[in-house]
Amino acid sequence: MLRALDHVQLAAPAGSEDVLRRFYGDVLGMTEMPKPPALAARGGCWFQAGAVQLHLGIEEDFRPAKKAHPGLRVRDIEAYAARLEAYGAIVTWDCDLPGHRRFYSEDPVGNRLEFLEPVAP
Repeated sequence: MLRALDHVQLAAPAGSEDVLRRFYGDVLGMTEMPKPPALAARGGCWFQAGAVQLHLGIEEDFRPAKKAHPGLRVRDIEAYAARLEAYGAIVTWDCDLPGHRRFYSEDPVGNRLEFLEPVAP
């Protein structure tokens, strides 16, 4: 029986770890998690914020995810959008999900990310 979602993995091109660390660490405010040595040899990096984990794995024939994406719940979505825009990321607001404010953006390697915040009725 499923109990919880442990993590989401996104793909990334070889050599992109530094730009991913700046984005997921500095911009999104996540903490990098150490990878087990056997997995660290494969490259990539893992991040965590509270119970949320995102793993970035190196893929030789990398193509960014343009439809599939993690939905990241945030607090103070306006400030979060401003933080991404200050970094230079494009923020695209979407009002099609009832009961939520949300926008889409991309990480530095082009993977789609959704940010959402429930709104009080």
